[in-house]
Amino acid sequence: MGLLDDKIAIVTDASSGLGRAIAVGFAAEGAEVVLADVRREPVEGGAPTVELIRGAGRQACFEETDVAQWAAVDRLVSGVVAKFGRLDVMVNNAAIFTSTSLVDTTEEQWRRVMSVNLDGVFFGCKRAVQQMLLQEPRAEARGRIINLSSQHGMVASPGDPAYAVSKAAVAHLTRQIAVDYGKDQIVCNAVAPGKILTGRGGVAIDPDALAYSRARTPWPRLGEPRDVAAAATFLASDMATYMTGINLMVDGGWMAG
Repeated sequence: MGLLDDKIAIVTDASSGLGRAIAVGFAAEGAEVVLADVRREPVEGGAPTVELIRGAGRQACFEETDVAQWAAVDRLVSGVVAKFGRLDVMVNNAAIFTSTSLVDTTEEQWRRVMSVNLDGVFFGCKRAVQQMLLQEPRAEARGRIINLSSQHGMVASPGDPAYAVSKAAVAHLTRQIAVDYGKDQIVCNAVAPGKILTGRGGVAIDPDALAYSRARTPWPRLGEPRDVAAAATFLASDMATYMTGINLMVDGGWMAG
């Protein structure tokens, strides 16, 4: 028996990084996973996530989706419900960043980050809640929403204010939904990763930044996608029913110091 047997889950930005790990983890625990992304191929290389899951004998399908567009998110959820009859878990994971300071961030960059990181989460939450309100509860919950925030939604993200502000907003949106829809038995939580090595290049693996992250993290290693996937799997399971509105840190103790 898996933790997520018979659950229908959507994971956005599921082709790469954290979304890829979450989708694989959900499938391993018995969920039917719908992978939503603007691209099928993983940024870090390797087989597409859907092939990885099917190769392990589990069920998954891919839907090309731009979460910054309401029509695309609406179509995604409607298609899942038409195929499976319900939506048990919605994971809003898609996010981008600029790595630019306040004065160097253009209006276009700011709006693009907010359209994906915040509007995309808003659209995913709204459409999921619309569907979950129509469903009968299973193990007390009509459905579960998991949003990916960040430790940089609680402390500043040096040199990237757009990303930090968007993630702070995601954490608050999570609390708002938990309060407003708790009476309807809809669970909404966030996962706040610390420094996670996802296989992406660029500023993510800058030697000075990695050295700082290692010095700042009490745990004797930096995070891996599987760490975030484990937290998301727990929050998606029936074990987490009485937990709602939390921003669960997966940071190796960074924020405790």
